[in-house]
Amino acid sequence: MITRIAERLFPSGRGRALPGASAPGDPLAEASDLVVRLGGREVLAGVSLTARAGEVLALVGPNGAGKSTLLAALAADLPADRGTVRVCGRPVAEWPARELALRRAVLPQAAALSFPFTVEDVVRMGRAPWAGTARDDEDDRAVREAMAATEVDGFAARPFSALSGGERARVALARVLAQRTALLLLDEPTAALDLRHQELVLRICRERAAAGDAVVVVLHDLGLAAAYADRAAVLRAGAVAALGAPAAVFTGELLSEVYRQPVEVFAHPRTGAPVVAPIRGS
Repeated sequence: MITRIAERLFPSGRGRALPGASAPGDPLAEASDLVVRLGGREVLAGVSLTARAGEVLALVGPNGAGKSTLLAALAADLPADRGTVRVCGRPVAEWPARELALRRAVLPQAAALSFPFTVEDVVRMGRAPWAGTARDDEDDRAVREAMAATEVDGFAARPFSALSGGERARVALARVLAQRTALLLLDEPTAALDLRHQELVLRICRERAAAGDAVVVVLHDLGLAAAYADRAAVLRAGAVAALGAPAAVFTGELLSEVYRQPVEVFAHPRTGAPVVAPIRGS
């Protein structure tokens, strides 16, 4: 069944131009003056940013700030009303779907499946874009390594529908890793996870960046963003309020204003990374 799904989604694999390697710092996803309207409301208002090979870029901000919308626009899952989105230097509208799937992998907030696929089946879906290409012989190894990295190999034969929310989240991430693209777009990958697996997921993000990928990740946990991201974009009301290294942009003044919650920021005593804590009454 997985093979039939791959053939239906990504036909005519032979002869497809395969992506080449990226150099550190290469722009793999770019938004320029991006405007997106949903339901008559302007959700993104002139956003510009670049995700580069070899870095983790965190998108942070309060609910409704536009983080998931920006990620979906970078993935070409939402059209721009104005402005430009490029993946690997090319406007996303010019990429055929099967070619785009070789260059970027997307983890949505929720994963739902109607059929009783096993965990391994779901992870193997990440290999669908490569069917019929010169790299389809990597399928078994890619699936095996992705399941091991996310610690889901111990229940590979279990039905996806029988998993807990956190287990499903890790399986969905394994699918993205198995796709083996140079650009990873992850929407709240730690939302359903316990402390150990939150750290695991962000370590994977760092490892992928160290290997030359560009990772864009939506996070609500500012501590995780500060500890693992090379740069952070702080979004507010559909615009970028600040963009830079977490140590530079995570200030008490800015975050208190953006989140409408008084916070204090101090350096971790061992790592020096910013630690963000709400200011509470006695």
